[in-house]
Amino acid sequence: MALDKEQIDAFRDSARDLLSRTNHAERIRARVLQSPTLDLAFWQQMAEAGWLAVLVPEEQGGLGLGLGEMNAIAQELGAALPAEPLVAVAVQSVTLLNLLESGPLRDRLLAGIADGSLIVGTAWQQTAGQTGACSGPAVAVDGHGQAVSGSFVNVSPATGASGWLSLARVQDDDVLLWIEAGADGVQMSDLPRVDSGSLGTLQLQACHVDEAQVLARGPQVLAAVDKANDYARIALSAQLLGCARRAFDTTLEYLKVRVQFGKPIGSFQSLQHRMVDSYIQLQMLEFALWEITATPGQAPAALAMQASRLKARAEQAAGQVTRLAVQMHGGMGYSDESDVGLMLKKAIALSSELGNRRAHLRRYLKTLQQQPTDTAGHADVSEKTWTSFPTDGDWDAMPEAEFRQMLRAFYRTHYPEHLRHRSRRLHWHEIGDWYRKLARQKWIAPSWPKQYGGMALSAEKMIAYIEEQERYGVGRPPDQGLVMLGPILIRYGTPEQQQKYLPAILSGEHVWAQGYSEPNAGSDLASLRCEAVADGDHFVVNGQKTWSTLAQDATHMFMLVRTDKDVKKQAGISFLMVDLKTPGITVRPIRTIAGDEEYCEIFFDDVKVPKENLVGELNQGWTISKALLGFERLFSGNPKHSQNTLAMIDKVIDANGLSEDPAFMAEYAQLHMDIADLSSAYAAFSDIVRRNEPLPANVSLLKIWATETHEKASLLLLDAAGEQAGTAGAAAFVITGQGQVAEAGERVVAVDDLQMPLYNAAAAKIFSGTNEIQRNILAKVVLALPAS
Repeated sequence: MALDKEQIDAFRDSARDLLSRTNHAERIRARVLQSPTLDLAFWQQMAEAGWLAVLVPEEQGGLGLGLGEMNAIAQELGAALPAEPLVAVAVQSVTLLNLLESGPLRDRLLAGIADGSLIVGTAWQQTAGQTGACSGPAVAVDGHGQAVSGSFVNVSPATGASGWLSLARVQDDDVLLWIEAGADGVQMSDLPRVDSGSLGTLQLQACHVDEAQVLARGPQVLAAVDKANDYARIALSAQLLGCARRAFDTTLEYLKVRVQFGKPIGSFQSLQHRMVDSYIQLQMLEFALWEITATPGQAPAALAMQASRLKARAEQAAGQVTRLAVQMHGGMGYSDESDVGLMLKKAIALSSELGNRRAHLRRYLKTLQQQPTDTAGHADVSEKTWTSFPTDGDWDAMPEAEFRQMLRAFYRTHYPEHLRHRSRRLHWHEIGDWYRKLARQKWIAPSWPKQYGGMALSAEKMIAYIEEQERYGVGRPPDQGLVMLGPILIRYGTPEQQQKYLPAILSGEHVWAQGYSEPNAGSDLASLRCEAVADGDHFVVNGQKTWSTLAQDATHMFMLVRTDKDVKKQAGISFLMVDLKTPGITVRPIRTIAGDEEYCEIFFDDVKVPKENLVGELNQGWTISKALLGFERLFSGNPKHSQNTLAMIDKVIDANGLSEDPAFMAEYAQLHMDIADLSSAYAAFSDIVRRNEPLPANVSLLKIWATETHEKASLLLLDAAGEQAGTAGAAAFVITGQGQVAEAGERVVAVDDLQMPLYNAAAAKIFSGTNEIQRNILAKVVLALPAS
């Protein structure tokens, strides 16, 4: 569904305004030593503001809105720190009631929640650590009718609730009952929390029930509870984000004013990098929250994986940020007079609610392993038979499952089998035919606008495109023209340059290399020396470029050159396109530690380049270079690299019996979640490019997360390979199911170049500006921390 950002922002502003009228930190300090209770006056304020009615249908007096608006309120609630159980009532209970058929009791409860007259909780968890709904206590028949006995833990709201939606079992049917507080046989025991809220244990002792209390019965009951719980987990993650954001912002301002050793402590690089890492955690949580809120999985397995992944990320992000806040504030952070301690307590309390990170790692992994083929959690549909493939279409309107099927069928039909799942970069003579085939199909430029020959895929479809490529093992061709130069020409090129070069990029007639780095100008790119001197209708270029990927395969190069030595170094740079067949150019391949000639150095000796090859204005290349570096960092943040390595890990797991190793599989589940979060972030930045808007400076976080996630994946691959991790070339793994010696009929899986992902990850952390440089950029440009 499309989220209405303006409406969501309006709810966020309204919530912030209401919450700002009360000092909730002082409320917490005053209540923390008291018996848990609900503040009915504040609860009524929330009702009058419409917060309790957001998800309630209009027919029952609600607003009939979605998770976007509710999450905006939840974020502000997390930032302001009050402990009222808004999520338990207005999300968990309301979602559960919404999933039931309309009836007098169900409609009365929804209307009562909306106007604040009823405070309705849900009782479903019978044992600590339980993450999925299971049958409730049995309803027995005695001399006075039907009665239920049993207990539920971690019930919210506890004391102060009007009643609870409770699971039970009648003969062979799961049922959902309405249990009123204060009824005979109903007892609530409170468990105070560090944030001054409460959970409780609900005990039912021969509690009499009748048919009028039955809200639903049948197999759909447990599924409805699970869905309601997952929607609540999404909203709790939003609340954790709000709490963590406040802790981060408070700490950021403190670092700018707190002086030690004669300097603001925010100028110390070690502290800057720790703040940047916390900022990245928050941004990854926000990207994932926004994506999941916009498109919550319709299939139960998809929603379960999304909610567990989000809740685990929220605990990790909020925990890291709030702990850092206490440490950065020093002794004051440990004092009860500082609100950062309350933020830490809030993060601890919310993280434990509806399952902590460890519980959700287990749940995510279990759900993942139950999916037969589609680990992305998309609904399973029957494969369509494709006899032909469209070259154009309304890709955004095509259902995602059908779009993925189309891609899979095309790869099966056309992609060379011997080039599948290659871990090294493929050279043009190996992959050029495939490039040209995709070009003829008009699928070669998925992110380009259609008017320039691209597919103009939405961010969601772009992720599907990448995922299906990686699952099938489609190799990456020399693509600097597609992912770097093309977007630059679309934004900065003249109509003549666009007409001349863009079609040649698409067709593969021109293969482009990048000429940025020099021997003494890598991360410090502005120090480049390669010079272009105007001479009539030409520039004469002299100098050297290095670390140019697959330049030996290229026909052309886009490069940065020094065109003015008498101005500030960033101001005297221009962006130039060069035909590599021009006399005076020498290309020398460089052998890498992987044994492949992936990179080159290029020498220019009085090379004459037409002035019409200048992109943008003379001496304005630094502006263009920053845009291109943004595209390069976006591409470095592409999840395909980590996904490809994950596919290699999947090949090894069965052979080495690792699926039965809990420690390994916990790492595997975390990696899977990290890659899913990377996909969310990549989709958000890709959508900016699709709208032809400049990439913001915080795209640097994408490069950091992607390359460091890829490194984690490559290390886990070597760990999975065990004794074969040091094997040169292809390592053979025997799939027996028993870990025994291979016999007839058993399958041997070969995995090429186990070490290559680690080599590639190490290189990726260096290129496009090292990850340390990216952290410096984020510290200075995005967080505005003081210079050292």
